[in-house]
Amino acid sequence: MITAIVLIDCATDSIPEVAETLAALPNVSEVYSVAGHVDLIAIVRVREYEQIAEVIAGSINKTPGVLDTETHIAFRAYSQHDLEGAFAIGLDDAD
Repeated sequence: MITAIVLIDCATDSIPEVAETLAALPNVSEVYSVAGHVDLIAIVRVREYEQIAEVIAGSINKTPGVLDTETHIAFRAYSQHDLEGAFAIGLDDAD
Protein backbone atom coordinates (compact mmCIF):
# COMPACT_ATOMS: atom_id res chain seq x y z
CA MET A 1 0.00 0.00 0.00
CA ILE A 2 1.34 3.44 -0.95
CA THR A 3 0.42 6.36 1.28
CA ALA A 4 0.42 10.00 0.18
CA ILE A 5 -0.09 12.90 2.57
CA VAL A 6 -1.72 15.80 0.75
CA LEU A 7 -1.58 19.32 2.20
CA ILE A 8 -4.51 21.33 0.85
CA ASP A 9 -5.24 25.05 0.70
CA CYS A 10 -8.94 25.85 0.35
CA ALA A 11 -11.19 28.81 -0.11
CA THR A 12 -11.78 29.83 3.51
CA ASP A 13 -15.56 29.86 3.25
CA SER A 14 -15.76 26.28 1.92
CA ILE A 15 -13.42 24.25 4.14
CA PRO A 16 -16.11 21.97 5.68
CA GLU A 17 -17.74 21.28 2.32
CA VAL A 18 -14.39 20.58 0.65
CA ALA A 19 -13.40 18.25 3.49
CA GLU A 20 -16.63 16.26 3.18
CA THR A 21 -16.30 16.02 -0.61
CA LEU A 22 -12.68 14.86 -0.37
CA ALA A 23 -13.47 12.30 2.34
CA ALA A 24 -16.00 10.69 -0.01
CA LEU A 25 -13.45 10.22 -2.82
CA PRO A 26 -12.15 6.71 -3.54
CA ASN A 27 -8.69 6.11 -2.06
CA VAL A 28 -8.96 9.06 0.35
CA SER A 29 -8.94 7.36 3.74
CA GLU A 30 -8.98 10.42 6.01
CA VAL A 31 -9.29 14.19 5.83
CA TYR A 32 -8.25 16.44 8.71
CA SER A 33 -9.08 20.11 9.22
CA VAL A 34 -5.92 21.58 10.72
CA ALA A 35 -4.37 24.75 12.09
CA GLY A 36 -1.25 26.09 10.42
CA HIS A 37 -0.24 27.07 6.91
CA VAL A 38 -2.72 24.69 5.22
CA ASP A 39 -6.43 24.15 5.73
CA LEU A 40 -6.80 20.40 5.24
CA ILE A 41 -4.62 17.30 5.21
CA ALA A 42 -5.82 14.28 3.26
CA ILE A 43 -4.41 10.78 3.55
CA VAL A 44 -4.49 8.95 0.22
CA ARG A 45 -3.85 5.20 0.04
CA VAL A 46 -3.36 3.44 -3.29
CA ARG A 47 -1.86 0.19 -4.55
CA GLU A 48 0.18 1.61 -7.46
CA TYR A 49 2.07 4.89 -7.91
CA GLU A 50 0.13 5.69 -11.08
CA GLN A 51 -3.05 5.91 -9.01
CA ILE A 52 -1.65 8.84 -7.03
CA ALA A 53 -1.95 11.11 -10.07
CA GLU A 54 -5.48 9.89 -10.70
CA VAL A 55 -6.58 10.69 -7.16
CA ILE A 56 -4.71 13.97 -6.65
CA ALA A 57 -4.59 15.58 -10.09
CA GLY A 58 -7.74 13.89 -11.33
CA SER A 59 -9.98 14.35 -8.30
CA ILE A 60 -8.60 16.37 -5.38
CA ASN A 61 -7.26 19.28 -7.46
CA LYS A 62 -10.50 19.43 -9.44
CA THR A 63 -12.69 19.70 -6.34
CA PRO A 64 -14.39 23.12 -6.16
CA GLY A 65 -12.84 25.16 -3.36
CA VAL A 66 -9.38 23.52 -3.56
CA LEU A 67 -6.84 26.24 -4.36
CA ASP A 68 -3.53 24.39 -4.08
CA THR A 69 -2.04 21.06 -2.98
CA GLU A 70 1.35 19.79 -1.88
CA THR A 71 1.88 16.03 -1.87
CA HIS A 72 4.28 13.98 0.24
CA ILE A 73 4.83 10.27 -0.38
CA ALA A 74 5.38 8.16 2.74
CA PHE A 75 8.34 5.76 2.61
CA ARG A 76 7.74 3.96 5.89
CA ALA A 77 5.17 4.15 8.69
CA TYR A 78 6.11 4.29 12.35
CA SER A 79 3.28 4.06 14.86
CA GLN A 80 3.14 3.51 18.60
CA HIS A 81 -0.22 1.79 18.05
CA ASP A 82 1.38 -0.78 15.74
CA LEU A 83 4.17 -1.42 18.26
CA GLU A 84 1.69 -1.95 21.09
CA GLY A 85 -0.20 -4.51 19.00
CA ALA A 86 2.98 -6.30 17.98
CA PHE A 87 4.10 -6.77 21.58
CA ALA A 88 0.72 -7.41 23.21
CA ILE A 89 0.37 -11.01 24.44
CA GLY A 90 -3.20 -10.77 25.71
CA LEU A 91 -2.48 -10.03 29.35
CA ASP A 92 -4.31 -7.27 31.20
CA ASP A 93 -2.18 -4.42 32.53
CA ALA A 94 -1.22 -4.97 36.15
CA ASP A 95 -1.92 -1.80 38.08
